[in-house]
Amino acid sequence: MKKLNIAIVGLGNIGSYLYKYLETNKKILSKKNNCVPNILFVSARNRKKKRKISINSNKWLKNYLDATKIKEVDIIIELIGGADGPAKKLVFNALRNKKHVVTANKALISKYGDKLAKIAEENNVNLEFEASVCGGVPIIRSLKEGLIANKIEKVYGIFNGTSNYILSTMDKDKKDFGEVLNEAKDLGYAESNPISDLNGEDVSSKLKILSSLCFNSFINHNIHIEGINSIDKKDILNANKLGYKIKLLGVSEIINERLYQRVHPTLIKKSSYIASIDGVLNAVIVDGKPVGQSVIQGEGAGPEATTSALISDISSILRGNIKFHISISSKERKKLTGKKIDERTFSAYLRFEVKDKPGVLSNITSVFSKNLSVASKNLRLILKERRFLYFTKKGPIEVVFNIKHYLSAFIIFLVFVFKI
Repeated sequence: MKKLNIAIVGLGNIGSYLYKYLETNKKILSKKNNCVPNILFVSARNRKKKRKISINSNKWLKNYLDATKIKEVDIIIELIGGADGPAKKLVFNALRNKKHVVTANKALISKYGDKLAKIAEENNVNLEFEASVCGGVPIIRSLKEGLIANKIEKVYGIFNGTSNYILSTMDKDKKDFGEVLNEAKDLGYAESNPISDLNGEDVSSKLKILSSLCFNSFINHNIHIEGINSIDKKDILNANKLGYKIKLLGVSEIINERLYQRVHPTLIKKSSYIASIDGVLNAVIVDGKPVGQSVIQGEGAGPEATTSALISDISSILRGNIKFHISISSKERKKLTGKKIDERTFSAYLRFEVKDKPGVLSNITSVFSKNLSVASKNLRLILKERRFLYFTKKGPIEVVFNIKHYLSAFIIFLVFVFKI
């Protein structure tokens, strides 16, 4: 039976779990793929670190870049992380030296994916990154293969387990943001420094990758990003009263040949499917023709879910599947014009903090009315319904707010209402 040799670079929680899985399940994987996955070398920044695996000393590389030069190495698995530095150097060198690459590095792919895909094509090797988006949710392979017949119009969903756990736990247990964040850290659902999970950057990287795959385009960095840092318990309670849940969504769609990419907290109707996705689960929804709407959900992170995705990519290489890395050939991919979110019209939620005294509501409506460019005969109806069209330089934004007695917070922030 044919054998392909593997070098694993990066032995943190995921790398160690993958090593153990490959060693334990080598026989069954060989049968399924008609090819033996053989771990030839490993590399890690700290070789002496205590790990729950036993590795023969002859498997350790002195320098991680040696994996790209050794002729016997067929597949390099990059689990270092980060868009630049060692990870970037390893992957670029590996592809140029005709090594297949498997990575879970969303930051690297979202920043350099176009260049890496071109190099991989030129050298007839695979660049696989299923694990870079939503862990155990097989969305990358679904877009490349299962949904290949479809013209995708929109992709959206919950792409970050940490933020979803925080928002859903705040909703369920009526706890404050800081308290739930600490719980998430204790449970291992959040990193010690979870800034990219909270500010939307993590979702942004994943969304850019998905957009490129869905729309056969180069990676577009024009994207609106908001995180969940400003959301507190009052917002969760108010959303509940209005019949909504707050979720951090990534949304990408093509409208009139223009690309709109956005990441932001969103009011979701409780009756919708995506509102039911709680905890650390991820969900990706794809709208296309002729299939209609496709939904894939599952664990978005962790050693088990990530290893599941990595094994899928390794198996693809073991079976000899050489394919285009980002949907189609680099020569055929198009450059889409990315548009700003302020060129679209959305409903929105505003929360006010006001003094409990007569005249406050009329003062608020007065401020809005001075900034509205609508006929006076329509203004009275709009104010009565608590619905406002706020006209910006780029166009109107519909504002919907609900004041029952006296809500809290004077325009602290805005959450988009996403109508599903």
